[in-house]
Amino acid sequence: MIFNISLAWLQLARQNVRFFVALTGIAFITVLLFVQVGFQDALYTSATQLHNNLKGDLFIISTQYQSLTFNESFPRSYLYQVLGCDDIESVSPLYMQFAKLKNSTNGLKFPIYVLGFDPDRAIFKLPSIQEKSNLLQLPNTVLFDSKSRSQFGPISQEFEQGNPVVLEIFNYTSSIGYKVKVGGLFSLGPSFAVDGNLIVSASTFFQIFQGRSPQNVDIGVINLKPSTNLQQVLATLSATLPKDVIVVTRQEFINLEKNYWTLRAPVGFVFQLMVTMVFIVGVVVVYQILYSNIASHLAEYATLKAMGFKNKYLLIVVFEQALILASFGYIPGFTLSLGLYDLAQSSTNLPLSMSIDKAAIVLLFIILMCLASGFISTIKLRNVDPVNFF
Repeated sequence: MIFNISLAWLQLARQNVRFFVALTGIAFITVLLFVQVGFQDALYTSATQLHNNLKGDLFIISTQYQSLTFNESFPRSYLYQVLGCDDIESVSPLYMQFAKLKNSTNGLKFPIYVLGFDPDRAIFKLPSIQEKSNLLQLPNTVLFDSKSRSQFGPISQEFEQGNPVVLEIFNYTSSIGYKVKVGGLFSLGPSFAVDGNLIVSASTFFQIFQGRSPQNVDIGVINLKPSTNLQQVLATLSATLPKDVIVVTRQEFINLEKNYWTLRAPVGFVFQLMVTMVFIVGVVVVYQILYSNIASHLAEYATLKAMGFKNKYLLIVVFEQALILASFGYIPGFTLSLGLYDLAQSSTNLPLSMSIDKAAIVLLFIILMCLASGFISTIKLRNVDPVNFF
């Protein structure tokens, strides 16, 4: 085996320029895979960060619900029906809608997602919201997401410097703005559909969206009493509530969002397609590298065959070359991707970060890509006949 590895390595390293070009190509493919996998993971993570930060055991949503930004409301009276179950600790309405926030610096208006709830009910897990929820009881006071994208202006910076910050919010159906004061900051972050977030009290929410009725709820957040059988309550509520709503667990709620972005939203399809295309391009690139190497050493392989070495041995040499290329090409690609992740995260505020899972998945992709290329490139080697060379 040591001889096999040495032969595979010596054939690759014999021509330094070709070997360097080969590693550069594989490193580039590695970076492309990391970028695609990273943004795909950021898509799902950012789309479900609100789901993960809602303080609830079960959630009521409309049967027409597709995603947080593409949902349907349902009658608030359904929440009172839920309270009829003995195992329910509390149920709280959550209201959500897009508005336009005016940038005070340049006067441009950008979409922002507004979340309204009763400040007396703790429905968010984030400490930055829980600690400041009492501020929302003040008239026309909001909490601004400090991770919102930069087009809204230096709101977070102004607030942190102790300056009073007044925002002007526009309903999509009205040209008249509604002024609110920033009472505090919280950290949730944007997604592929949302550039920024505001949290307001329910009363302020309906001042901003005067066309909305408090009787139409977007999400019902249910908290159960301690030691309650969640599945039993879920079954009871599903059987008693009207059929135009469904009750889901947190994981089911998250899965609904992921399925929307994977199966219905174009961006999910594009990411999956790009990962597939990058893999195919990688197979072609590595195939060209290995095939060229085999072709330039075909006489040597024929000599080994004439000496009695079987096809199996020669194929192992090629597969070892594929693994060497995968290993040495992955390392610089991984290193470059770390820098690209930091750059993309600072530019987009999306949750882009390297993880062991991503590193392992991309390494597996690269290894499979190189092995597939090795298998294809050995067709000529399997058919080589020493007689043609001697």
